[in-house]
Amino acid sequence: MNDYDAALKSVLRKLAGSALRELSGCLVTRWHNVEFAVVRTRTADMLGETADGTLLHIELQSANDRAMAVRMLGYAAEILRQFGRLPRQLVLYVGAAPLRMPRGIAGPDWSFSYRVMDIRDLDGDVLISRGQLEDNVIAILARLSNERLAVQQILERIARAAPVRRAEAFSELLLLAGLRSLEPSIRKEAKKMPILNDIMDHKVIGPALRQGREEGREEGREEGRREAALSMVLSLMDERFGPLPGAARKRLAALSETELKKRAIRVMKARNIQDVVN
Repeated sequence: MNDYDAALKSVLRKLAGSALRELSGCLVTRWHNVEFAVVRTRTADMLGETADGTLLHIELQSANDRAMAVRMLGYAAEILRQFGRLPRQLVLYVGAAPLRMPRGIAGPDWSFSYRVMDIRDLDGDVLISRGQLEDNVIAILARLSNERLAVQQILERIARAAPVRRAEAFSELLLLAGLRSLEPSIRKEAKKMPILNDIMDHKVIGPALRQGREEGREEGREEGRREAALSMVLSLMDERFGPLPGAARKRLAALSETELKKRAIRVMKARNIQDVVN
C-alpha cells in the first residue's frame, strides 16, 4: 500500500476539517511525525493534535488485518509513553473487500477498543459538492452514486486549481483511484480535458515538471527545467512539512534537475524533511 498510503496521508493532512472531522470527530490543528523505538521500528500512520490538546491517531488500512487490535494497543501504549496522553484512535479502512476487522481486544480484567470506519461510509457526492479540493479528491474512495459523473466533476475541480496544486492533486487522485480500479476511467476522462493533457503520462510530480520544461524554453531550456523542478520540490515540501529551514532550501537549490526530480518523488513518502534533503 506504500503509494496509496503516501497519497492518502498527503490528502488527509491537507483537510481543513470537513471530511476529516466527519471521519474522526476531531478538528486537527497540527500533525506530529513520530516513530516508536521498539525492537522493530514502528511508525504511526498519522498522529494529530487538536486545539485542546487531544491526540488523534489514524491508521490507514487497505486490507483486513486480524491482528489489528494488538497493533492498535501497541500504538496506544507507545503514544502514552512519548506524550503522556492516550490518543483517540481510528482505523480508516480504504480497501475493496468488505470490512472484517476487530474493534478491540479484551482480557480477564481489562478491555481496549478503538473506532474502525470504512471510508465508503462517507457520502462521496457530498464531498464533491464542497469547494475544498482535498474533499473532492478523497471522494474517489467514498460512496458514489455515479462513478463516471463523480470522476468528471473531480477532474473539473482539479483543472481549475493552480498549476502546481493541479499536478499534485491529479497524481494523488490517480494513486487513490487504484484502490477502486478507477484509474483507467480517470485517464479516459482526463484526455477529454485539454488543460489536463500534459499530466496524463506521469505520476506524482511529473505533470508540473513537464509544464516547467515548456516554460523553460523561453528562459533557457536547461536552467528553466532545473528552476521548475526546484520550484515543484519546494512547493511540495512547504505543503507537506510547513516552511522549510534556510539550510534545507539552500541544499536543494544546489541540486541538478535530475536530483531534484528524485527528491520530488521522495516527498510523498518522506516522514520528515531530512528524508527528502539527505
